[in-house]
Amino acid sequence: MNIRPVAKGLLTFVPGVRRIMPKGRTGGTNSATYCRDVWLKHFDGLSAGGMRSMPLTLAELGPGDSIGVGLAALLSGVNRYYALDVVRFSDADSNLRIFEELAGLFRAREPSLSEKRISLIRSALLSPESEHDGITIRYVVPWFDGGVIEPETVDVILSHAVLEHVVDLDRTYRALSLWLKPGGMMSHQIDFTSHGVTEKWNGYRAYPEILWKIIAGRRPYLINRQPCSVHVNLMETYGFTIVSMQKMDRSDGIARSQLSSRWKSISDDDLACSDLFVQARKG
Repeated sequence: MNIRPVAKGLLTFVPGVRRIMPKGRTGGTNSATYCRDVWLKHFDGLSAGGMRSMPLTLAELGPGDSIGVGLAALLSGVNRYYALDVVRFSDADSNLRIFEELAGLFRAREPSLSEKRISLIRSALLSPESEHDGITIRYVVPWFDGGVIEPETVDVILSHAVLEHVVDLDRTYRALSLWLKPGGMMSHQIDFTSHGVTEKWNGYRAYPEILWKIIAGRRPYLINRQPCSVHVNLMETYGFTIVSMQKMDRSDGIARSQLSSRWKSISDDDLACSDLFVQARKG
């Protein structure tokens, strides 16, 4: 068993160490091309799932290093964007850099893109919380309460490699249902791999619970280890109808004989599922 994740987890219990540990990066949202491609992937998935027009209000969970995915959505026609995170990763300078690069990418894609709209989004980015001719950006950090957004005011919610990190999935899906308008849609890419914590992609299911608590340490999040079926069941519990679901399975993980007692009864489907791309509608 690899002791490196255990050692890193133990370090988080040492007073003062968490403050000096490097914050690191959360993913690819420090790249404008990545942000554009993520937005277009979710937009295409939502359109295939029945979304018939550009959503006016979008909420994103866990934007990470920048709010670039939301900025790409605003350049596409979204007017109101909520970015919700538990830790502040992005800053004004990085967001502005990503925006200017995205504006160039979208101009090349759509030469008729309005310069006025670009200017309004830039103003909203420089002066968040204020409305700029109908365009608004809200960056909420940290968010732990469904009350951060008015009920039934959001058209679309998305997340990309985020829900596998959420500590309280039940509360999160309840909030998503609260925020979405009736008939509103959500799109999630969920990565069930270990994110480098273990050598095998699903090796985290071999650790006894007491050892996993040490690995997680005092960090605000790591990975919640919840399998695909838990997400699907929570969506159904909170009134969502799944309209599209793409699962990726892998056969190179740990063997069933290596599972810790908590995971001995996990289904073969959940044990093999390494990734889920899902779209669902409220109601």
